[in-house]
Amino acid sequence: MSRVLGIDVGGTKVAIGISGADGPFILTRTRLDTGPDTLVRALAAARALDGAPAAVGFSTCGVIRDGVVRLAPNVPGWEGLELPRLLREEYGATPVAIDNDVNAAAAAELRWGALQDVSTGLYLNLGTGLAAALVVGGRVVPGAHGAAGEIGYVQVRPGEPAFADGRAPLEEVVSGSALAAQGSALLGRQVTAAEVLSAADGSVTGLVDQALDTLAMSVANLCAMVDPECLVVGGGMMGAAELILPRLAAELRRAVPFPPEIRAARFADDAPLLGALALAHAATQPG
Repeated sequence: MSRVLGIDVGGTKVAIGISGADGPFILTRTRLDTGPDTLVRALAAARALDGAPAAVGFSTCGVIRDGVVRLAPNVPGWEGLELPRLLREEYGATPVAIDNDVNAAAAAELRWGALQDVSTGLYLNLGTGLAAALVVGGRVVPGAHGAAGEIGYVQVRPGEPAFADGRAPLEEVVSGSALAAQGSALLGRQVTAAEVLSAADGSVTGLVDQALDTLAMSVANLCAMVDPECLVVGGGMMGAAELILPRLAAELRRAVPFPPEIRAARFADDAPLLGALALAHAATQPG
């Protein structure tokens, strides 16, 4: 049984896993913190797990453009890294597939999860950050520059600071990091996004309502443009799925001529790593 290797580099951690048969199964894994020399340490840890995989899938924060990583300022040394070249040097003739973490998670849902048999769909990741993946013809579409789905940069109000100003307007309203920061400021103590979303005393009700209203409006606009048959929602904020999904569904029914079916993602914490493994499995089956 051939084994494939998956590596996921996120904002705070690196997850590495080995999969055997084509399925959402991780035979063995390890985890590292991101920091100095992230790639060097990740490749060394991957060698220790399996020095001769049949294929490698690599999931990364940011996007690959002109052979380097872009839009990944939160990982030291990652912005501008020549990742494709370095992986070719490491793995030689072994097939290597690279994509951003949200596209990789969508690939896992396409192969084994809630996007199976979906031709036109959207995958929405509600985590520390905010992003989406576009599925057309049963495949994840990267866009002209590899940046399709970077919805964190969508503007919420006309004329507000945007990408050129070093800002991500929508992500600064509705992501997990935004809810944690704004909730902490309101409450005068450090809280997580999960604590903000589950607060029962009404102290952050206005903050949560604004975030979910803005998210629902933005997702409805995406669905009106793309006309997906299915919207799959994943990410760490889905711990509050019972709060989030009904708000999304109500706005889609109100605003979208042909609202898509909404499904919770099959995969949660391991989604980008499983996505890397899905990329690796696909690389063993060209065409």
